[in-house]
Amino acid sequence: MIERYSRQELFDPIGEDGQKKIGQAHVLIIGAGALGSASAEMFARSGVGKLTIVDRDILDWSNLQRQQLYTEKDVRDQLPKAVAAKRRLGELNSMIEVETFTADVTQENAEELAKGKTLIVDATDNIETRLLMNDAALKTSTPFLMGAVVASYGLTYCIGIGNHPCLHCLLDTLPPQTLTCDTAGVISPIIQVVAAHQVTNAFKYIVGEEVDHRLKSFDLWTGEQAAIDVTTLRRHNCPSCSEKAEYPFLSRENQTKTAVLCGRDTVQLTLSRYRGVELRSIAESIRPIVSDLISNMHLVACHFDGHRIVLFRDGRMLVHGTKDIVEAKTVAAKLLG
Repeated sequence: MIERYSRQELFDPIGEDGQKKIGQAHVLIIGAGALGSASAEMFARSGVGKLTIVDRDILDWSNLQRQQLYTEKDVRDQLPKAVAAKRRLGELNSMIEVETFTADVTQENAEELAKGKTLIVDATDNIETRLLMNDAALKTSTPFLMGAVVASYGLTYCIGIGNHPCLHCLLDTLPPQTLTCDTAGVISPIIQVVAAHQVTNAFKYIVGEEVDHRLKSFDLWTGEQAAIDVTTLRRHNCPSCSEKAEYPFLSRENQTKTAVLCGRDTVQLTLSRYRGVELRSIAESIRPIVSDLISNMHLVACHFDGHRIVLFRDGRMLVHGTKDIVEAKTVAAKLLG
């Protein structure tokens, strides 16, 4: 018995054989925010063989209240969450492999990200990405462990394991996506609860035990909780999980090149011509017209024309301080020419 995981191996449902399976597993986490950092730390400490984490955002001060992998220095350095997560996870467990991408999850890369993974953990903050990964998971036959939090409320559900409805089937059943952490706030304990359920079901799947197929919800503040058997809600003609599945959310016809980030005064633009560019040269070219310039190997950030701007190596730009896509495009054009 390896001393590092001895207490986990002493837990009879896992044991030495289960620990070997955990050590061979490859988990994909979509999002490195609150849920993603909580589950990533649990997986890293448990000895999961490989973690792949994808996140499109950089750190800000409001993240530190609930996103447990990060420090004040990470925020001051304006690090992408994926970069800071990889560094911290490497400090927690140097025996596992951690792969991270500072990128958006899109129709172009979702299926490739899902391929070859043992399972996928949902740690995103918007229904569009969840539906995209729902289809990618189903198409690649990869279990997808959904999780969502807002205020003191959390939700979990397992997709793609057995003959159960997928997220597309349940769209009319799930609570409306009208509240976000940026409009209703969030307390950190609910994040730990939802992440714990996700990771527990991941362990169950990895070691070959039955996962909990119920749609579960919790409100830690009120004490209310529910576990619903949704088996009968599977749609025989669902475009995502029926025998004639077309996986509509993977279609490039549905791809959006601009997006207002969930609950935030921020617009994300995809500027293809800047994909893979030398960030240092861009930083030098805009230095005379911007303030508070930060430039590193991952991004260029600055203040310009009343907005905070962040440009990533993959050609994505975040324009903070507006929800108006036209305004964001105008600012980008003025900055970059």
